[in-house]
Amino acid sequence: MAKTPTEDGKRPRSTVKEVAVWTMLGMLILGLGGFGVTSFSGGVTKVGSVGDIDIDITTDDYARALQTQVNAFSQQFGQQLSMQEALAFGIDKQVLQDVLTRAALDNEAQRIGVSVGDDVVATEIMGMDAFKGVSGSFDRESYRFALNRNNLSETEFETNLRRDISRELLQGAVAGGFAAPAALTDTLYAWVAERRGFSMLRLNEADLTRAVADPTEAELKAHYDANIDRFTRPEAKRITYAALLPEAIAKDQPVDDAMLQKMYQDRISEFVIPERRILERLVYPDQAAAEAGKARLDAGTSFEDLVAERGLSLDAIDMGDVSVDELGAAGDAIFATAEGQVAGPLDSDLGPALYRVVSVLAAEETTFDAARETLAIEIQTDAARRLIADRVEEIDDLLAGGATLEDLAKEMGLVIATLDHVPGQQGEDSIEGYPAFRAAADAVQERDFPEAIVLDDGGVVALRLDEIVPAAPIPFDEVKDLVTEDWRRDAVAKALTVRAGEIKVAIDGGAAIGSFGIVDVTPETARSGFIADTPETLLADVFKMTEGEARVIEADGFIAVVKLDRILPAATEGEDAQGMRDALAAQARQAISRDAFAAFTNALTAEAGISLDQAAINAVHASLP
Repeated sequence: MAKTPTEDGKRPRSTVKEVAVWTMLGMLILGLGGFGVTSFSGGVTKVGSVGDIDIDITTDDYARALQTQVNAFSQQFGQQLSMQEALAFGIDKQVLQDVLTRAALDNEAQRIGVSVGDDVVATEIMGMDAFKGVSGSFDRESYRFALNRNNLSETEFETNLRRDISRELLQGAVAGGFAAPAALTDTLYAWVAERRGFSMLRLNEADLTRAVADPTEAELKAHYDANIDRFTRPEAKRITYAALLPEAIAKDQPVDDAMLQKMYQDRISEFVIPERRILERLVYPDQAAAEAGKARLDAGTSFEDLVAERGLSLDAIDMGDVSVDELGAAGDAIFATAEGQVAGPLDSDLGPALYRVVSVLAAEETTFDAARETLAIEIQTDAARRLIADRVEEIDDLLAGGATLEDLAKEMGLVIATLDHVPGQQGEDSIEGYPAFRAAADAVQERDFPEAIVLDDGGVVALRLDEIVPAAPIPFDEVKDLVTEDWRRDAVAKALTVRAGEIKVAIDGGAAIGSFGIVDVTPETARSGFIADTPETLLADVFKMTEGEARVIEADGFIAVVKLDRILPAATEGEDAQGMRDALAAQARQAISRDAFAAFTNALTAEAGISLDQAAINAVHASLP
């Protein structure tokens, strides 16, 4: 290293610089938490270069950057992506563009003479946690070890760090100092902060002036034919499975009565519950204040008012349900107080307090005879799980030896059955309630050999794919009731659309929207507001309306007539208004800054001159898993 870092070289670092440095470190070392990013081995050393100064993009740099980005995407997907999958997602193109941009910035920084000295580099390295020893300060051996594990020399690492800091300085010079135009901020604020007040009449079948007539057979058949996709069974996998479930064999497991008695005594607190109270406790700073509070309560002040005066809510003073023993010396007095009354002042671990008895919970006792069946089921189910666990390996061995599911049913007592499974769905068969079964059924292919699958409750199942059952319409007679419901739903929706249109015409003619039923009035709401039980498009439609306009708004299962009562312009005064303006200005400033920097880097990349070695790039791809 050009200069050994010392404690005297420490200096405060900007947040931007810290982010930039750690971004580079992440690319090089992957957080130094998972060492082992190996050096690219091959006959080539670079994938390209930029500029007249020939800033090289080494194969190692590209490989590390690509592997880091693949790992980041893998974390998002929840599984490790292969290089082929990464290439399919275009991750390589994104990484290559990033390294080209950095190289172009490095080229420009060298061209115009932007750089930093050894002191700056040394101070940055000393402040990095990855290089600190057990004492919490910079440790040279940790530094060397970390770099060696990542196939980096000190010179190589420090050169990259110097470039990274210089690049940050160049970025700050280009992207800094922008301000959002007032006209832009004002326009954005006026749009975002504008609000609407509206009245909404939700319509349902009860609002129809005429009842929907029952359908004829011909109408049902016509509806069935016109909407056959609604009455079609999806493509399914016909699966045969053999299962051994704890609940199926639990009842056959022996039960020792002495063990049941011991379980009952060990868990007696579950079966014998003493009398309890649900309490609220209002604590005061001293006895005098507590007595004064009780006196005011006796004089007619409500307990809720006393709570509010202490700056508290009822939730904050809720103690839940407690036994007499949990209350210590205050227990007897509190338990002698009637439901709804207040006891105290009494001592508590937080000071003198008033206790309100919200509810009295009577003692409960479940005798051994009453609990026996529940305890027996627990023992039998646990025994069944252990028995099945002992058989899993044997079942696997039989399957590996060529045994069929039918053989398992005969030899091991598994129950065999067949079902049609729709991938991605949970059917009505109880076995499909197990996530492990559904996952296996979704994944199984023809000619796959059955394997033992352990289920969440300790059961075991094995399955095979018999055939693919193609999608097919369900015969009319089988779904007639469903067709009737569907026809009626469509008929009611059409009738409501007509009725909504009639109401809109009446409102346009001067009728009050409230004369047609109960109206939901929203005095004011922002574009980002939320109206319960309405489609997401409601507010977007409302903000397109003119003041006084009535409109029919429809969505699946929803129809309403909406009248826009008022348009409320954005507030011009107040802390909230200024805070929103400042936030919008900051966002606009950042967007302008990003655009300016992107334009700058695009121009640099285009003008600097780029040479790429596609063969070297392909070799890097081939070397990574």
